[in-house]
Amino acid sequence: MTICERCNTENLDGSQYCDECGGPLRTAAAAAQQQDSAGAQTNGGAGGLSGQPERVEVPARAAQQDSVTVARQAAAAPAFAASSGSINLMEGAHARLIIERGRSAGKQFPLSEDESQIGRWDADGGIFPDVDLDADDPEAKVSRRHARIMRRNGQYFIEDLGSTNGTFINRGRRLLPGDRQPLRDGDEIIVGKTFLRFHVVK
Repeated sequence: MTICERCNTENLDGSQYCDECGGPLRTAAAAAQQQDSAGAQTNGGAGGLSGQPERVEVPARAAQQDSVTVARQAAAAPAFAASSGSINLMEGAHARLIIERGRSAGKQFPLSEDESQIGRWDADGGIFPDVDLDADDPEAKVSRRHARIMRRNGQYFIEDLGSTNGTFINRGRRLLPGDRQPLRDGDEIIVGKTFLRFHVVK
C-alpha cells in the first residue's frame, strides 16, 4: 500500500494519484532516494562521517605573496638591528676613528672622553685602551700603549706614546714620542700597519 502524504489515505501500490484527495503519490523507491540524498548533504555540511574539517585551498598566488613578505621582513630585521646598534654606539661621542683597510675595514671606535688612548688590550699589564686594536692587528704592529688623542677647547691633538712602529698623520713624518700634533676632521692616522680615519661628530 502507498500512503498519501497529504491526507494519509492508503492507496493501492502502483497508483500515481490519491483516490481520496487526488494528490500525487510518491513510490517507495523515490522516497528512499530522497532520504539518501538528504543524508549525503547533511554529512557533507558537517565535514563528512569521519568528522574531519573541510580543506580550504589557498590560492598559489596568495601563498607566494605571503612567502615573499616573510622573506623581506627577515632580510630587513638584521639591517635594522645593525643600524640601531651603530646609533647607540656613537651616542655621546664627540669624534670617531674608522679603520680603512684590511679585514676590519669600516669598524668604528667612538671617542667620548677628552683623552683617548690607542693600543692593544693587555689584561695582565692592566692596559685597557679606549681604541683597542688587538683583534684588528694580527701582526701585532700596534704597541700596547701606542698613541693618544686629546681634545682641548674644541681642538684635537695626537701624540705618540713611544710606540715601536710609530704614528703618522696624512703619511707625513713619523711623530716623535710626546710631540703633540694638531688633528683635523678627515685626517688619516697610521699606527703600526693600521690605517685609521679621524672624524669629528657634528
